[in-house]
Amino acid sequence: MLSFSAENFMLVLEQYNTTIWPMQIVAYLFVGFAVFFSFRSFKYSQKIVLLILSFLWLFNGIVFSLIFWAPSHFFGYVFGICCIVQGLIFLFNLKGTDLLTNSASSIYSLTGIILVLYAALGYQVFGYYLGHIYPKFFPVGLVPCPTTIFTFGIFLIIHKSIPAKYYVIPLIVALGGFLAAYNGIYEDIGLIISGLLGAYLIIRRNKQFRKEEVQNA
Repeated sequence: MLSFSAENFMLVLEQYNTTIWPMQIVAYLFVGFAVFFSFRSFKYSQKIVLLILSFLWLFNGIVFSLIFWAPSHFFGYVFGICCIVQGLIFLFNLKGTDLLTNSASSIYSLTGIILVLYAALGYQVFGYYLGHIYPKFFPVGLVPCPTTIFTFGIFLIIHKSIPAKYYVIPLIVALGGFLAAYNGIYEDIGLIISGLLGAYLIIRRNKQFRKEEVQNA
């Protein structure tokens, strides 16, 4: 129950993907909408992005982690709780959102685009060559690993200081990739890199924003 087996995890993933079809298509549509509204500052852009992130993280926590994964492994409960808490954080901040969409062209937004592409496409291509083929594959938005990478990508695309409440749990999930990568799920090497790099760049950018605010005060 405590030892992690990549083989058993892939069996859970297979059952999950088969059962929830065609939610994979819906998730990719949501990912596309989130990216679009991260670049465009419409009246409800920020709320739409937060709502999509909230739905995806709650789905990861409740459906994948607790319903499918937790019965066979303790980590399902750990990841489930983390994902649900993060989803609720996004949801509870819908009314007074502190995100600002309309990305500015920068190394941050470029890195964010790369992370989104890896989460949505690269993760699956990498997995294909490792033999992780549908239904034993990791759909973005529906399992924690690519969803975490995608979330960091959105945060870096958004031209705004990102509060710690939005990225601490994703960073914890990303560090959990060490266990999966060690046991043969090598796609999660990208998860670890994305989490560490994403958190570093967010903190660095936050400091730049605060410095600019002090100078302009």
